[in-house]
Amino acid sequence: MADSLINPEDSVERQNEKLKIIASALMQRVEQSVDAAGAAYAQFQRAALLEEEVRARTRDLERALDLLNESNARLAVANSETEAARSNLANAIETVQEGFAMFNAEDELVMCNSRFGMHMPDIRNLLRPGLGFTDYVRIVSNSRYLSLPDRETPDIWAAQRLVRHKDASVIFNVRMSQDRWVQVSEHRTRDGGTVILQTDVTDIMRLERQERDRILDDQALLIRATLEHLRQGVCIFDQLGRLVGWNRRVGELLSIPIGRFTIGSSFQTIYDQFRAEISLTDDVAYGEIDDWVRGRRSRESLSFEIEHRSSRTLAVHMQEMPDRGFVISFTDMTPERTAIRAISEANEMLELRVMERTLDLEDALSEAERANASKSRFVAAASHDLLQPLSAAKLYVASLDGDALDPQSRQSAAKAASALQSVENILSALLDISKLDSGQANLHLSTVSLDRLLSQLRDELGPTAAAKDLDLRILRTGADVQSDATYLRRILQNLVSNAIRYTDRGRVLVGARRMGKSVRVEVWDTGPGIAEDEQDLVFGEFQRLNATASAADGMGLGLAIVDRACALLSHPLHLRSQVGRGTVFSVELPLAPQDRPQLAPDTNTPEPWHDNLQHRIVLLIENDEELRNALTLTMENWGLDVLPCPNTAEAQALLNDIDMAPDVIVADYQLDDNHSGLDAISEITDVFGPIPACIISANRSVELEMRCRERRLPLLHKPIDTDQLQRFLSGTPS
Repeated sequence: MADSLINPEDSVERQNEKLKIIASALMQRVEQSVDAAGAAYAQFQRAALLEEEVRARTRDLERALDLLNESNARLAVANSETEAARSNLANAIETVQEGFAMFNAEDELVMCNSRFGMHMPDIRNLLRPGLGFTDYVRIVSNSRYLSLPDRETPDIWAAQRLVRHKDASVIFNVRMSQDRWVQVSEHRTRDGGTVILQTDVTDIMRLERQERDRILDDQALLIRATLEHLRQGVCIFDQLGRLVGWNRRVGELLSIPIGRFTIGSSFQTIYDQFRAEISLTDDVAYGEIDDWVRGRRSRESLSFEIEHRSSRTLAVHMQEMPDRGFVISFTDMTPERTAIRAISEANEMLELRVMERTLDLEDALSEAERANASKSRFVAAASHDLLQPLSAAKLYVASLDGDALDPQSRQSAAKAASALQSVENILSALLDISKLDSGQANLHLSTVSLDRLLSQLRDELGPTAAAKDLDLRILRTGADVQSDATYLRRILQNLVSNAIRYTDRGRVLVGARRMGKSVRVEVWDTGPGIAEDEQDLVFGEFQRLNATASAADGMGLGLAIVDRACALLSHPLHLRSQVGRGTVFSVELPLAPQDRPQLAPDTNTPEPWHDNLQHRIVLLIENDEELRNALTLTMENWGLDVLPCPNTAEAQALLNDIDMAPDVIVADYQLDDNHSGLDAISEITDVFGPIPACIISANRSVELEMRCRERRLPLLHKPIDTDQLQRFLSGTPS
């Protein structure tokens, strides 16, 4: 009953007070009771028991108070120790030299030292415990001390920063104002929190920049040396139209003293110096050039010709670079234009004579044929002479160390190599045309495996088709045909490459149909097709129906070569086309007798001699000084020790002086004094014994190929393919 009257949650004093009131009330009832049965005594006993219970409760409450006081004392000690540990941790973090901050698993800032955010004084007072990571990134992105890249807003930077935050570990550099750099290292803790370290790496970045600038200076010297070896005049301008590079040849071609070319000169200033001394062809106007330079029109490559007052004709090519700068090249076309004018004048004279005297028609036709033959010989000779410096230029460009170049220089070097490859393809086409026109083409008929030939073309042209997302499909034929292996390969190569070049989507299919004693090879494409009135034009020289094709795609000689080679081999050539659907070229080839040996185009696979190039001795015999220097530089970059000599006598004298045989011989075929590389190799091997060797030559005749094949000497045509040369030197099959 007493338990129900007393609330245990009351204080001890309140409970005692209640018990006293209860006891007093009970005593009064005892005294007033007249119950004869002793009820008064029972009430007294109950009051006594209740008083004893009050004392027991009081003792229990006193013990509880003692325990509570003891717990409070211990809690105070623990809080003191916790505060001491927190203080020690803060002091330890403060001694860290880097900026330090810790975020918990909820991405809230727990603590940071005074160096955290030291490069951004405007946000220091905002870095307080409880700050969310997203808010922290937003504050940093809007700091006036953060140096953002061009065309990058604070919102873009913040979004990229939050993406990096998702990684378990990330390290990156941030550029600050006054050209200072901070490295941010962010790592995830085991409990899902984040620790961030900020390190000042300004000195390291400056040292790296100095080293990079030094490397760039070295590469610039090498590139300038390459430019100086070009026969073209070259000017390079930055995106603001300021001159940043040139070679001496440009001053010679434009008759401008080289001293007037200075770094930073504007295009307009240089243009004004020689504008009065030139006249443009009908293909372009002065306004078009101004608009092109100022970017008012599409910056596609611009080509045209100018006539200088010195009676010099120059071909001008303007090409934009990736950084919006541009390159202008000047090529002296005077000899070609003089020859064309001479031919034109001869033709005009011929027409006049035909009109005046019909009886002289046969003589006039004979004169025209002689003029055409002269043109073909001129083209052949000019192309052959150009192969020497072109080969040197390709080797100088190939010698550039791509890993040491910055991305822009690497891209420029790649473009230079691509341009030189395009020139090589054009010269090869000109040589083929000149051979076919002059009747100097030598045929070597043999049994050719179509499957092997088409497989080689698939390996060669497959990457080009894949780059345009075209399906190049070449079907097996199982046929052997009677033809000249080299010219047949050229025919099919031109047909397939043309189909790939002018097909933007779809596929190119190559297959064969048997027709009695012959087989018809067909090349199908899904290109734009050729109108019926233009189908006869495609086989002419310098004909390209696709006006948007660039000079790198060729000069429109491919089908002219195919037509002449098919006529020479008596292989009928057919064309079917439908505008908007595609085109089919087909060539009829006679089947080969079953007992004739097969012959595929010679790949000039070199004989292996050693797979380690380091410090192997190469004897180089080349009478052209520029090409000799370029080959020496290229092979030395591969780790070879090169002995360059201009002729056989000097080579023999050098070998006698060092009393040592070379590991390999690389000899030019056409040396001075009617001496050949074949003779040089024979004379040296007669003295020193068998030595691996190869011939390099711009002579592409079948006769030379047969002579090299008979002596088991690899033949490398100029311009030199560095990959093919390196495969020969390392003994890797071509």
